[in-house]
Amino acid sequence: MIERSKVRQAEVSGDEAGLRLDKYLSRALPQVPVGHVFRLIRKGEVRVNGKRAQGSQRLQAGDTVRIPPIRTEPPPATVDGVPVMRRVPPRLIEEVRASVIHRDEILLAVNKPAGLAVHGGSGVSFGVIEALRAAYPEDELELVHRLDRDTSGCLLIARKASALRTLHALLREHAFDKRYLALVAGKWDLGKKRIDMPLRTDLRVGGERTVKAHSSGKSAVSDFRPVQFFGNRASLLEVSIMTGRTHQIRVHAAYAGHPVAGDEKYGDAQANAALREFGLTRMFLHASSVSFEWPRGGTVSLNAPLPPELASVIDRLAAAPKARGVRGLRAPRRARRPPAR
Repeated sequence: MIERSKVRQAEVSGDEAGLRLDKYLSRALPQVPVGHVFRLIRKGEVRVNGKRAQGSQRLQAGDTVRIPPIRTEPPPATVDGVPVMRRVPPRLIEEVRASVIHRDEILLAVNKPAGLAVHGGSGVSFGVIEALRAAYPEDELELVHRLDRDTSGCLLIARKASALRTLHALLREHAFDKRYLALVAGKWDLGKKRIDMPLRTDLRVGGERTVKAHSSGKSAVSDFRPVQFFGNRASLLEVSIMTGRTHQIRVHAAYAGHPVAGDEKYGDAQANAALREFGLTRMFLHASSVSFEWPRGGTVSLNAPLPPELASVIDRLAAAPKARGVRGLRAPRRARRPPAR
């Protein structure tokens, strides 16, 4: 039988101070999908000190959070205290555990596989964070940042609430050096290029989020540097991002006229088809490294190796004859060339 909980007025404790509102609610409502938590906030059903709030709002000790009524079902049967329907598949736990590239007393990092969401929700039962919590139940694990589901690479997870607050502060101050490797369609002829183009991230097409370069959007800055050329077929770039907007690199690359290879949303279908001949079966975007200065002293620098399925594409492209008018591949159509910055 489905029941409806009562409205709760919860007071933020000292240990919870600094948490984002969406993180706080996810902890308070562990059985509620993340997507539903976001909807409650957007609809204004969640209040902080009697006022509407954004999910990104940082809570202070003593704040009062209105937690709205939630429709709930009776708890499912459990085995060894773990809900049967919510148990993370052992194969997923092992896959994520094997992807761990760093673990110390405050921080954990994984080389996230492509195709795996960072958290459950929106039709996905489990993601990286749920698998890690199952693998390391003694830790208080929280995502420091996110990667798109189809992007592989370095993903940071805090092991303590205090570390999470510090890392989020560094992100707000743009003190992270985050670098990506992206294979783009065509020969990149822009050299080292900074693309400073705002992005609209609030658009939906057919119910699906779509990001567009538009002057009315939020500030977004990406630095592109060519690493290797493969004739006219493709170019390997290193990308540093000054901001962390949704789909930022993908949209900026397409705006420059060189969409990310294998990107079915913002990419070039004809170029993608031609690159499939070289074994490209996914979007070629990989978070290769993250580095920052830890406030208590010392530099943290983490690197995620390029996964085998992408490394083999590079090997095949490098071994192929130089492309000159490659069959089935046309130069991507350029939008306006990004203004000089």
